[in-house]
Amino acid sequence: MRAVAYKTPQPISAETSLIDVELPMPEAGGHDLLVEIKAVSVNPVDVKVRAHSAPPADELKVLGWDAAGIVKAIGADVTLFRPGDEVFYSGVISRPGSNAEFHLVDERIVGTKPKSLDFAAAAALPLTSITAYEALFDRLKVQDAVSGAGRSILIIGGAGGVGSIAIQIARALTDLTVIATASRPETQDWVKELGAHHVVDHSKPIAPQVAALGIGAPGFIFSTTNTDSHIGDIVEAIAPQGRFALIDDPKTLDIVPFKRKAVSVHWELMFTRPLYGTPDMIEQHKLLNKISELVDAGKIRTTLSEIVGPINAANLKTAHAMVESGRMKGKAVLAGF
Repeated sequence: MRAVAYKTPQPISAETSLIDVELPMPEAGGHDLLVEIKAVSVNPVDVKVRAHSAPPADELKVLGWDAAGIVKAIGADVTLFRPGDEVFYSGVISRPGSNAEFHLVDERIVGTKPKSLDFAAAAALPLTSITAYEALFDRLKVQDAVSGAGRSILIIGGAGGVGSIAIQIARALTDLTVIATASRPETQDWVKELGAHHVVDHSKPIAPQVAALGIGAPGFIFSTTNTDSHIGDIVEAIAPQGRFALIDDPKTLDIVPFKRKAVSVHWELMFTRPLYGTPDMIEQHKLLNKISELVDAGKIRTTLSEIVGPINAANLKTAHAMVESGRMKGKAVLAGF
């Protein structure tokens, strides 16, 4: 089968940073689905792994986690899907990725593709939807109010892949006032279109802008990018006893300033459940199905912003460069081989 892989970590500009290869066809066993890949999207995790993670000597590493496709075969223990089902999912970082014609994935982290979306539009959603949903409801527990705080959430990096879907999930499933950050006119317009009640500019001090809204200190803050640059504003802006979640990888993170406000700090990594095979791993199947239902009901829209082209090394290099630029709006997708 055709696939895109790499042998050594290199800058994306290097000729062999990603290469087209032929690999053996995988076989489904246990809880695995064999999925014929129709579309994939590129996330910051793809970029980070490609740049820093070296596969064993003389071996190839296939990236790609977001995917949409058709189930072609199933393992003996599969109960949730059958061949012919259209699915979407984000896989797990410890297994070969979805930048291939066929891919194995555990059924318990797979959802039924939204009927109203084509494969490209669906492929933009899984990883960011799981990340945003788990951050909001499993980590921040936004369903439980913070005493005395404004019934609001500040989402830092609102126009990125995770921010774009977090805004929509918060609007569709909560009564929170959503404050999103964006710094350029086009990204500010984007987050407004997605449902943000208020937009503040993260290229300027954030806390004074939030205070100027006059709606009270937010009980919840969700940082999707550049947390180390914004940590002072986060400490200042958040309500006492508030909850703060982040998903990026700051080189250092001093959380001591949160102590005075008794703020709880939460990490979100959507790979944790499948990586450790947690007893509640199937929650990702359930929440992807919920996202699918919300999409088909018109309450959430895809965050696809650009289809780069078919799945090959050249187009994946273009998509990686787009993500590395730090100026992405929504998600970049590749469709077909």
